[in-house]
Amino acid sequence: MSVVVVKLGGSLANSDELPQWLDVIATAGAGKVVLVPGGGAWADEVREAQKRDGFDDRVAHRKALRAMERYGKVLAGMRVNLVLADDIASIDEVLRNGQVAVWRPFEMVVADASIPQTWDVTSDSLSAWLARELGAALLVLVKSVSVPDPKIRAGEMMKKGWVDACFDEFCASGNFRHRVFGTGDHRQLARMLAGRIADTPPDDATGSGR
Repeated sequence: MSVVVVKLGGSLANSDELPQWLDVIATAGAGKVVLVPGGGAWADEVREAQKRDGFDDRVAHRKALRAMERYGKVLAGMRVNLVLADDIASIDEVLRNGQVAVWRPFEMVVADASIPQTWDVTSDSLSAWLARELGAALLVLVKSVSVPDPKIRAGEMMKKGWVDACFDEFCASGNFRHRVFGTGDHRQLARMLAGRIADTPPDDATGSGR
């Protein structure tokens, strides 16, 4: 079974398009998609609290992981086919049951000491890390921006400020494609999930050019 990791931006939490994205993920993505929730407004609360209270980046990183889990719980409550999962075994079980796994990142991420505990690593890089850990064929980022080319390179996304500072590095460490969809692109994601894109080879075997 080919796994597709889909990171759903936290900025979509209050978007009119959120139900459409969830409909696509819950149907076309059943049994194949692992959904990574962004941090959104919950992560912004952590940033503001850090400025106010002065706790270090390690604490902020862990609070931001919990922020992702809060969003994930909201998403899982919106569609019956979306099921929370916090490790590889539970992810595999959810997918075997023909459902969509909503990743709870805290336990897996804090267990890996190689992941920097700074704001340079946000849900985008963590979705790439998870795609590598799962041996996923494809990583899809869903953003609330206009995306003219879903094949945009990681370096270009970093220049635009769409992803965090470590995203390119995390992508280069895995053997998966990445695609980006934005405002109004949910039908493109539906077509992609319904097709056989996961069976095709990477665009660029050199890594960061994917």
